[in-house]
Amino acid sequence: MMHVVDADWAFDGWLGVRYAPQQTLFRLWAPTATAVTMVIYADATPTAPRVRAIALTRGVRGVWTLALPGDQDQLVYTYRLRFGDGATNETIDPYATAATLNGGRGVVLAPDQVRPAVWGPRLPPFGSATDAVITEVSIRDLTASPTSGVRHRGQYLGLTEAGTHTAAGTPTGLDALVASGATHVQLMPFFDFGSVDEAHPQASYNWGYDPVNVNVPEGSFASDPATPRIRLLEAKQMIQALHQRGLRVIMDVVYNHVYDPTTSPLALTVPGYFFRYNADGTLADGTGVGNDLASERAMARKYIVDSVVYWAREYQLDGFRFDLMGVLDVETMQAVQAALATVAPGLLLLGEGWDLNTPLPAGHKATQTNAAKLPGIAFFNDGVRDAVKGSVFDPAVPGFVNGDGSKAAAVAAGLLGAGAPYVAPTQVVQYVEAHDNLTLADKLAATAPDEPEAQRVRRVELANAIIALSQGLPFFQFGQGFLRSKGGAANSYAAGDAVNAIDWTLADRYRASQQALQALLALRRREPALRQTSYARLAASSRVLQAAQGVVVVQVDSLVLGLNATDEAVTVAVPAGDYLTLVDGAGVHATPVPLASDGRALIDALAPLVLKQLT
Repeated sequence: MMHVVDADWAFDGWLGVRYAPQQTLFRLWAPTATAVTMVIYADATPTAPRVRAIALTRGVRGVWTLALPGDQDQLVYTYRLRFGDGATNETIDPYATAATLNGGRGVVLAPDQVRPAVWGPRLPPFGSATDAVITEVSIRDLTASPTSGVRHRGQYLGLTEAGTHTAAGTPTGLDALVASGATHVQLMPFFDFGSVDEAHPQASYNWGYDPVNVNVPEGSFASDPATPRIRLLEAKQMIQALHQRGLRVIMDVVYNHVYDPTTSPLALTVPGYFFRYNADGTLADGTGVGNDLASERAMARKYIVDSVVYWAREYQLDGFRFDLMGVLDVETMQAVQAALATVAPGLLLLGEGWDLNTPLPAGHKATQTNAAKLPGIAFFNDGVRDAVKGSVFDPAVPGFVNGDGSKAAAVAAGLLGAGAPYVAPTQVVQYVEAHDNLTLADKLAATAPDEPEAQRVRRVELANAIIALSQGLPFFQFGQGFLRSKGGAANSYAAGDAVNAIDWTLADRYRASQQALQALLALRRREPALRQTSYARLAASSRVLQAAQGVVVVQVDSLVLGLNATDEAVTVAVPAGDYLTLVDGAGVHATPVPLASDGRALIDALAPLVLKQLT
């Protein structure tokens, strides 16, 4: 195929489909094609016959266009492209927003067919990023277990069911999310992914980090995957249900690679353009899954920006989490931020800023090192993660809460927002557990398998307290508060429901631990000192009082935060004066306890301490 030069061929207008009852317009960017034909199918069934083919007209900058008169609602179509070397490809529209079973063909749908009865308006702007508390959940995992008491298990509609509970009466599903203390629910991928057969969704399992059609909701979460409109409608009903209960929705998006670079609609439409290549002509593989999207190219960047804008507008999303964001380039992420600011202010943007081996200059990667170039985007802080619980790459290596007292200084720095390379606490996602790697409970079991359960519970609660009390954006995998376990599986992306489904009996068993976390998050909401937005302001109002041998004490404004990761109570130095004890080893006090300190305070074993100085 001929080389595509962005200066000659990049196009900045709309692509995809524009529906109206009188006429539907189609645009496809395919500058290297010599002919493009729309193939129309009888219906949305996978075996439906072709009924006609219509040639598109080539226009400026390699954009092919077609206008179909009349109402084209439910039209099922693909594009057939011919190239100069004689090759012919048939593909779904890369900009398709609805698709047939398993994403093979595009579908035109009238907007009123995919809109819930009550839809919108969009929630008001959120405010400061540090006011957010994020909980991550898989749509399938949340309700897949019979212990959830949910009727639509593993589906979009499962997150719309109110009043569900365990046999012991503990809230599950939507009600549990509402009670968790989160402001934002981060949903693991729910665009169309390739690893689960939508016709038989229970026959396989995958987290979904393998995108096929990034603008189409995944069908395996729908009650009727074979009817194209249902997945769109039910995805919106899920978002609506969360919004109605006061929860905002972050979409986990994967633009750094595709499921299969040989069958991707991007590759079939403009071969050789959308992916990075090594000097020897092989596909780059910084992602570790066989291909890296060339986001630095104009039309790849446009594809990403157009996609997030579409989801934000059409699905009223409240933020995006970018998988392996470090594979993408800085300019693309700047463009994403600028475009979304025109859609809705206050959207949360966060991503994995790992520096991966992709052929992009270091200064151009959207990595932690380049955080100053992306001040409106938050980065997952793996430094605090590993300091608190130990390396995610070696299960036996402990961190602060499970025996390595030397990590105290790193934990103290994390409490105060981590600092460089970030430009503000609003850029720091503080976490110890996410879908990747061992859960917190499983990590602690791996480092001390013979430890009594009560001791391990205290360590989990201490780790959760560190995140709840840290400057930045606290992030929790859902179930972390009640010791979610995956049986020691560190990478459960395809391990099935038996491993991944949330076992709601744990919510019964460890209800007190979950309530302790909820109480800490409520305290965080009440205390502005814990949610600062400026490092300069934070530096002027905070100091580290102690950070050694498993004990941390920091002061932030009028608050003194203490952490004791040792097995014995310790006495620490604090400024002399009158305090209220907000948190100690007994938990968060509903009525703060007066404390007159002579310059000392006691922190219980394996516990946090929060004092508030009186003026």
